[in-house]
Amino acid sequence: MTKKRNICLCLLAALCCLPAWSQQKNTAAAYEASIKKLYMAHLAISSLYVDSVNTDKLTEDAIVGMLKELDPHSAYSNAKDTKAMNEPLQGNFEGIGVQYNMLEDTLFVIQPVSKGPSEKAGILAGDRIISVNDTAIAGVKMSREEIMRRLKGPKGSIVRLGVVRNGIDEVLKFDVKRDKIPMTSVDAAYMVTPQTGLIRVSSFGAKTHEELKQAMNKLKEQGMKNLILDLQQNGGGYLGAAIDIANEFLDQNDLIVYTKGRRTPYTEYKAKGNGGFKDGKIAVLVDEYTASAAEIVTGAIQDHDRGIVIGRRTFGKGLVQRPLDLPDGSQLRLTIARYYTPVGRCIQKPYENGNRTSYNMDVINRYNRGELVHADSIHFPDSLKYKTLKKGRIVYGGGGIMPDYFIPLDTTKYTKYHRELVAKGIITNTTLRYSDRNRKKILSTYKSFDSFLKNYQVSDEELEILKEEAEKRSVKPKDEEERNKTLPQLKLQLKALLARDLWDMSEYFEVMNQENEAVQKAVELLEKK
Repeated sequence: MTKKRNICLCLLAALCCLPAWSQQKNTAAAYEASIKKLYMAHLAISSLYVDSVNTDKLTEDAIVGMLKELDPHSAYSNAKDTKAMNEPLQGNFEGIGVQYNMLEDTLFVIQPVSKGPSEKAGILAGDRIISVNDTAIAGVKMSREEIMRRLKGPKGSIVRLGVVRNGIDEVLKFDVKRDKIPMTSVDAAYMVTPQTGLIRVSSFGAKTHEELKQAMNKLKEQGMKNLILDLQQNGGGYLGAAIDIANEFLDQNDLIVYTKGRRTPYTEYKAKGNGGFKDGKIAVLVDEYTASAAEIVTGAIQDHDRGIVIGRRTFGKGLVQRPLDLPDGSQLRLTIARYYTPVGRCIQKPYENGNRTSYNMDVINRYNRGELVHADSIHFPDSLKYKTLKKGRIVYGGGGIMPDYFIPLDTTKYTKYHRELVAKGIITNTTLRYSDRNRKKILSTYKSFDSFLKNYQVSDEELEILKEEAEKRSVKPKDEEERNKTLPQLKLQLKALLARDLWDMSEYFEVMNQENEAVQKAVELLEKK
């Protein structure tokens, strides 16, 4: 009973740290009465209920039930989920260091992390890991989560891997010493043209700013004068990372974002003026999945007329969450304020407390209204009209950032046949099989990625492998017309995935972006005289 009481008291103490709670007697009395009521209900159920109950689950359900009545982004996560959720933003985890994919029921190594534990131990691209500490993980229908649990572990601990390698009959054994493995959030950085570079950022984590600076420096050495900052499908992350990144592009004392809430004081965040790309032209690419911290950067660049925004209206997530760590490692993330762009636009789209279903359907509703295809399907009232700070251009509030140049979603690009190939993992598996058989041949034929990019054509052999794989899974085009319509985009994707397997993610995007309308529009606008 003491343990349950301590949990309640710890939660109470954590929440009482919020400003002004303890200073208002009426509020404090009402709050104490509510906590007492909740505690008594919990005590009665755990002590008197006819059947045994899981008291930990009762507590978690009570927390989740309370949060459901609030905004869509206040949330609770148990200890396991909290750890998994925070790893990508913290910038590292402890493990063996491989990029991998599951080929049927076997872990297939795409690339070992450069200078990571597996590379140091001798693991190679194309290896298949079939056992961990002498326990089989291949051919036993083990879940991906369980396999990852076995591979991860404390820094310095040893894990023995059983590996099957092409051309070698015996199972190879490697003792790998686990270490900190970096998780990067800059997915791509390359020169699109001799003057224009592209950097794609997938999230805003603890190390994103440093990664971005390194990428910009590398591209500036290659002659970059203009930057395409690709924030498509970037779901956001840390506010601090967004502020640091926006600072790279803005002048001293330029307002980046401000926050305010009922109990949270008005707070401004301004640029320091020491950024590394304050003069070059910028285009920011966004879409309906660009959210939170990514919207802060986009809004600051647009409001200061620092660059052009290209794509579709962003998600509209402008609520500030404060994480409250609970004694068992779980976490409560409570919304305490809202974000506002420099001209005063609220990034957060409208929502109704307790109605998460409608909120979660928003992107689908946009599609059904035609907003993702036709810019004139988007309507803003005059009350949401604002002017940018330098040029006085009209921009709109009301949720999300509306781009300066609209790029419609191409609903005709992918056929039903293509969508089924993607959904069943057939395209990825085909690439893994083909690269496994032909890795040495391809790398000896194309001495560099540039040579591969310019000259490689998807072979009939690879298309035949895909066809066989698809037919095994009962996936076929309805007719020759659908097959022919699918081929151009399919070949592009196969080539991009092969580039990823032989090199890295940056090369994947460099291939795919050859047909990316937003990237092409960005180059056109940035290099316009």
